[in-house]
Amino acid sequence: MKPQQPADLGNDSIGKLLVRLAVPAIVAQLVNMLYNIVDRIYIGNGVGSLALTGVGVTFPIIMLISAFSSLIGMGGAPRASIYMGQQRYDKAEQTLGNCFTSLIAISVVLTVALLWAGKPLLMVFGASSDTIGYATDYMNIYVCGTLFVQLALGLNTFISSQGFATQSMLTVLIGAVINIVLDPIFIFVFHMGVQGAALATIISQAISAAWVLCFLFGKSTKLKIRRKNLRVKLSVLLPVLALGVSPFIMQSTESLLNICFNSSLQRYGGDLAVGAMTIMGSLMQVLMMPLMGLTQGAQPIVGYNFGAKKNDRVKKAFRLLMIACVAFTSLFWLSMMFFPQIFIRLFNNDPELLRFTEWSIRIYLGAGFIMGAQIACQQTFIAVGQAKSSLFLAVLRKIILLIPLIYLLPLFLEDKVFAVFLAEPISDILATTTTILLFAFQFKKILKNNEPTPAHSPVSGHEVLIQGEE
Repeated sequence: MKPQQPADLGNDSIGKLLVRLAVPAIVAQLVNMLYNIVDRIYIGNGVGSLALTGVGVTFPIIMLISAFSSLIGMGGAPRASIYMGQQRYDKAEQTLGNCFTSLIAISVVLTVALLWAGKPLLMVFGASSDTIGYATDYMNIYVCGTLFVQLALGLNTFISSQGFATQSMLTVLIGAVINIVLDPIFIFVFHMGVQGAALATIISQAISAAWVLCFLFGKSTKLKIRRKNLRVKLSVLLPVLALGVSPFIMQSTESLLNICFNSSLQRYGGDLAVGAMTIMGSLMQVLMMPLMGLTQGAQPIVGYNFGAKKNDRVKKAFRLLMIACVAFTSLFWLSMMFFPQIFIRLFNNDPELLRFTEWSIRIYLGAGFIMGAQIACQQTFIAVGQAKSSLFLAVLRKIILLIPLIYLLPLFLEDKVFAVFLAEPISDILATTTTILLFAFQFKKILKNNEPTPAHSPVSGHEVLIQGEE
């Protein structure tokens, strides 16, 4: 397939650029979501509700693996975008090469560690004696494909950061289509149950990883993986880690968050409450994935033009991103409030689980309409290289607010399960308010410091400070 020409990030219309880059990224994120959700739909309807709960307990491990790919990929790709805006393509390729090596090393460590300590972790994550067998069957196979997940997710960000939106989308689309085809074959034809679902997923991820590597080693890419850049240098890697730690925390704390939710709900509501949380966690992915697609589409535009010192284009890109994110979260929130059964029935038709999830999801997503503003601000901080601000906001919502509230609210409310679910909307409101105030104060200062000097053209701008760079 002949690759589509990359977008001109520095000159094309911002609105057209955002559509061109964000639409494929949103499609890719929605399709990527199918890796886990399709598994759960097949398992919930074909194997049973206990199997669905067991697979749901593995979600923290799956999110942890993905989080490490974000640590490297979402830390490295924004820096590469800024370097490209500065016309420093050698530095951008050096960042890519170091990230490639780091993803391989992380994959080896994660695979060994999770195979060794997986079962005890699953018990901590909320598995019961009835669900632990399903959880370990799924996890042991999925973990063996860690390398494929790391390379497919971590390196794909470097394709989208160059403006190759269609190629980035195909990375995910190819694997997801294969996963959707293989799932029913392994689960129903070969009667492999949850093991079949896991096997279908890692085969699909392996094919996605092969597609990414073929592109980044090929002739069409602007940034190529070169042997000379594979040796890790701390001067290159440490700033990547500093910027990537925010998306890493956002994803890895999903694991910690699931531990807190599942353990508390297991205590107060049993397997039924944990099963409802599994469904709601999947629907939360439906909310978050398009948002991440929007921000991934905007990131190359913001980063490149920030590096080129074109501040007007940076501000316009942010405004469009904010409008799109808030519009989407508001539409999603309305759907969940008025038509929850339509979405819940995708996962299970058990009447008791359906009734339980229907009332609890209205509490859990009570403030979901405002999350678009938080995501737009936080991801823009990452796109302009502001590691400290993005890190604080990543920690604020989940670690400072949400996790303590999960344990504190049941101490004060009679309905303990309601109290656990109520922690989510309260933390959303507090975190979003703080994010908007911080962004309003910081963004003007960041752009003022990025104004081009008379001695430099807007495109040269090599003196732009990327936070964390020596």
